[in-house]
Amino acid sequence: MAKFKMNHTRESAGKSTGTMVKVGLFGAIITALFVFFNKFVGGSDQAGTPREEPADTYTNEYYLPTASGQVVKHRFYSLSYLEDHEQAEWVAYTLTRDNLKKEWVERQDNFLPDPKVRTESATPNDYRNSGYDRGHLVPAADMAFDEDAMMETFFMSNISPQAKNFNKGIWRELEELTRSWAEKNVKLFIVSGPVLTQPVKGKIGANEVSIPAAYYKVLLDLNEPEKKAIAFVIPNEVSYDPLYKYAKSVDEVEKLTGIDFFPELMPKETELELEARYNLDLWEFNKKKFETRTQKWNQQE
Repeated sequence: MAKFKMNHTRESAGKSTGTMVKVGLFGAIITALFVFFNKFVGGSDQAGTPREEPADTYTNEYYLPTASGQVVKHRFYSLSYLEDHEQAEWVAYTLTRDNLKKEWVERQDNFLPDPKVRTESATPNDYRNSGYDRGHLVPAADMAFDEDAMMETFFMSNISPQAKNFNKGIWRELEELTRSWAEKNVKLFIVSGPVLTQPVKGKIGANEVSIPAAYYKVLLDLNEPEKKAIAFVIPNEVSYDPLYKYAKSVDEVEKLTGIDFFPELMPKETELELEARYNLDLWEFNKKKFETRTQKWNQQE
């Protein structure tokens, strides 16, 4: 009887061991599938930590400029915020023909501090009674295809003090021409910002927001076969000169600002070639817009 019990125990133990092995293998397979799913499909990077959707979906396909400040990635554009000047040194985003063709959402001038700036951004009150416009670096009209995109352009990190007739004049002309170029060229990568390497014109508000002496805009078109780039540097004041007079190479703006705009653009030969020169014949200027600006926009209050 004792012998029978012992054999029965050994047999049960053998079955238990086999069951445990099977359970262990099954668990290992499930774990491996879970890891694979999270890595390649979505889910969590770590247990209990949800994976965030990639921010800045409109600039990830290219590479951001070098930064001296805090890089902030919003969903529709990125920026580098300089606390000493209470504004971005650059904003970067992609402007596409497809988005420009979409129905525009209603503009709502709801200026707000940027919650992602660790040191806190400027506020709308800094601009009140200053004599300067709250000038957009990423134009609201460039993001009018989506309510959230439009809302993001009213973060104060995207705002800089612009002379009224600069903002309503030549800067507006450049913004409108940029949209025309994007419609023609399918897609442009844009970097824009204040020139803060030159002495500023003063400060405004309790947060002492710097008033830049000039602004730049860099446009990069990588569509084949006509890869091209052009840049502009324009004084922060009213202008009666044609816009093309302010055109420069990307290299010239890099020397002026100290920013490397496309440090990871590959192949390197492409970066060097695109940044070294520009061809005005590849960018169509609009004489009618120039006349409207000098005869009407420059006089707007």
